[in-house]
Amino acid sequence: MLTELYIENLAVIEKARIPFSGRFNVFTGETGAGKSILIHGINAVLGQRVTKDVVRTGCSKAVVSALFQNISPNVKQVLEELGMEAEDELLLTREIFADGGSSARINHKTATVSAMRRLGELLIDIHGQHDTQILMSSDQHMQMIDRFGGDDSLLLSYQESFRTLQKKAKRLSVLVKQAQEQQQKAEYLKTLVADVERVGLKMGEEDAIASALERLEQSESIVSAIRSAAAALDNENGLNAVTLIREAQDELDRHMELLPEAENVCQRLKTAELEIMDISDTLRALSEEMELDEMKLARLQSRSAAIRELTRSYVCTGDELVQRCAEAKDALRSLQNHTEEIEQLRREKSRLLTEVSDRAKALSSWRLETAERFTASVCEQLQFLDMPGVRLAVSHSVGKLTIQGMDRMELMISANRGESLKPLARIASGGELSRIMLALKCVIADLDSIPTMIFDEIDTGVSGRAAQKIGIKLEELGRVRQVLCVTHLSQIALMADHHLMIEKTVENDRTSTKVMPLDFEGRAREIARIMCGEPPSDLILASARDELRKQHPDLK
Repeated sequence: MLTELYIENLAVIEKARIPFSGRFNVFTGETGAGKSILIHGINAVLGQRVTKDVVRTGCSKAVVSALFQNISPNVKQVLEELGMEAEDELLLTREIFADGGSSARINHKTATVSAMRRLGELLIDIHGQHDTQILMSSDQHMQMIDRFGGDDSLLLSYQESFRTLQKKAKRLSVLVKQAQEQQQKAEYLKTLVADVERVGLKMGEEDAIASALERLEQSESIVSAIRSAAAALDNENGLNAVTLIREAQDELDRHMELLPEAENVCQRLKTAELEIMDISDTLRALSEEMELDEMKLARLQSRSAAIRELTRSYVCTGDELVQRCAEAKDALRSLQNHTEEIEQLRREKSRLLTEVSDRAKALSSWRLETAERFTASVCEQLQFLDMPGVRLAVSHSVGKLTIQGMDRMELMISANRGESLKPLARIASGGELSRIMLALKCVIADLDSIPTMIFDEIDTGVSGRAAQKIGIKLEELGRVRQVLCVTHLSQIALMADHHLMIEKTVENDRTSTKVMPLDFEGRAREIARIMCGEPPSDLILASARDELRKQHPDLK
């Protein structure tokens, strides 16, 4: 529980050290005295969001520390998870800097704000922070009913089966998707292999055909060139190389007697004649070999077209396609077959779906029974809180299975006799909302592990007998939980075990707020002030003292 709160330079509070009792504590003070600042301070030390605006003007930082004692096991467990010693005392400190930012310490050790917030959620429950949202949200109603039931075995067993079902369904979905992808991939690979094998494409064939086609398509001009070259060497009609060589020989032969040194030249001309004639014969043979083969050209063109169509379809070259065909054959051999596991998972999913549905139905029946007891208990509390004509029921429907079951539950209320039941979220009266929230807190107080409860708006819209009843209920809550309440009603202040007054003063043109524990006489004067204003009459003071003695015989 919270035993002491220390505040320094937080808004109008210059410095305050506030002790608390372990039961029902109440804060009072005039409007604007700074009661809300206390709640801001507690929120800060619980790790909630703060801004630099809360720092007292002219100061570099604000400091808020909260000391907790008799730490619960779940808080100690979190401390251990955070790598800290789990002691019986816990000190949370938050510093808010005027230039922006903040720091957090847990038991004097630097910590993250998120770690502080994690602990804070287990230490203090502040009404006014989330509770209105809880009342207005039908999603939260079923959770309150579950908490009231006290036995979470049905929910836990259902959630265990539901998570197993989710796991199996996810695995099945993955395998089915993989199987579909593999089937599509296998079909593609089979088609690729079939196409390549149908065409009979071989490595290097595409380039070889292209080269052969180029040669065949140019063969006519090549043959003409070869024949022209042969004719230039040895043409039967007209001048040619052989004829010219022979004429040269004849000219030299006529003068051989007078020019014996030309004999060697004549011999070389004879050799050249023979070589040129041989070259001419070779060229003629080559031209005959290269004569255009129309059938071969057509065959190669058809083959080239088939290969080109195939490579265009797969956007690659012929050699790349042959390689891909080989790889496709290897891939087809290695593709996994999940058929057996898929069928097994489908059977398991069907079995689990039946199991989860059966457990959801059992959970739903338990919730309906619990809801009757829950609404009866809340109505009993509300009747005591001066709402005698109230009726409370639970609207129930079923939908798809979720981690919380198949139920949809919403609290329905009729605040006055003769009125029809309406969703709790449609209640407009602040006083009714405050009492309903208090009734819910009372019903589930024994089941809640959070040791400290703070009520900041519990007396909104109420007065007279209803306020007195709220005070009684808060005092009852204080017997099982530490309760802190900010109030402006004397009926509630009278019931408190520990009374703190928030007082605003002005010194040297500077506003300050002090928080002071009150003794018997101080409480009497403050309660009298709340009852009739300043200054209270002697009669009102006497009445306040009498009421205090009635509620707290041991108080002096």
